[in-house]
Amino acid sequence: MMRLPIASSTEGLDACFVGVPIDHGTSNRPGTRFGPREIRSSSVVVHEVNVTTGATPFQSLMVADVGDVWVNLYNLPDTCRSIKESFAKMIANGCIPLTAGGDHTITYPILQAIAGKYGPVGLVHVDAHGDCSDTMLGEKIAHGTPFRRAVEEGLLDTKRVVQIGLRGSGYSVDDNKYQLDNGFRVVPAEQCWHKSLSPLMNEVKEQMGDGPVYISFDIDALDPAFAPGTGTPEIGGLTSIQGLEVVRGCRGMNVVGADLVEVSPPYDTTGITALTGANLLFEMLCILPGVKYDK
Repeated sequence: MMRLPIASSTEGLDACFVGVPIDHGTSNRPGTRFGPREIRSSSVVVHEVNVTTGATPFQSLMVADVGDVWVNLYNLPDTCRSIKESFAKMIANGCIPLTAGGDHTITYPILQAIAGKYGPVGLVHVDAHGDCSDTMLGEKIAHGTPFRRAVEEGLLDTKRVVQIGLRGSGYSVDDNKYQLDNGFRVVPAEQCWHKSLSPLMNEVKEQMGDGPVYISFDIDALDPAFAPGTGTPEIGGLTSIQGLEVVRGCRGMNVVGADLVEVSPPYDTTGITALTGANLLFEMLCILPGVKYDK
């Protein structure tokens, strides 16, 4: 990732990039197992300094790529077990993982590991979908259920959860009732149209306070005009500029981990979706605690 050295462990690292190449939690178009590979390939054009914000992450932190987590492509629960155990080891020394997915199922076992170290965390969730279904085709573990499982297991500080960019058709007019009943702040995409999201992120930063925060960015939060390579695209989404505003707005939060999920390269022959994902992961690195700014 980003021409960084490869490491076999997180010993001595402040942050790391890691891939989780799965798509057997998807409900529509598969292909996200190829996401980490394409994001890494696209990331070679990312340079070491964020010219706009002045962030110098590679001069501030020890960062490496630790490769991909082992996954069982024939058994999703076993894959989740492997992800949880791998991330628990990865973060034991305080290293902050920046994860390239993979479908959104991966966030559930990652949060299990994160909460095991830090306790319930705040969540900045950027997505077209709430991913709080109870089941999908009768299954409790899938890419549409991770945050319901996280609430049930006490992994989230639900008063410090915000979901940004939700939209599209659903199963009922009360599709977001579960989140609202549990204290989430839900910001539909329609509330984001034709405006900067920097003022919103100032409010979110106040909501998150000083506690640990996890960022989960589903690439389908962006309008398919900007990120067509994903499994469940929805029109009327965020622009890539608004995506940058959301991530940059997390600067100053106590971020303990982040992921960029649902990049599905087979549906984007241009590669722009993977390129966008790589740049958003770089922006996530730039807002981590300890990163110095020259501006």
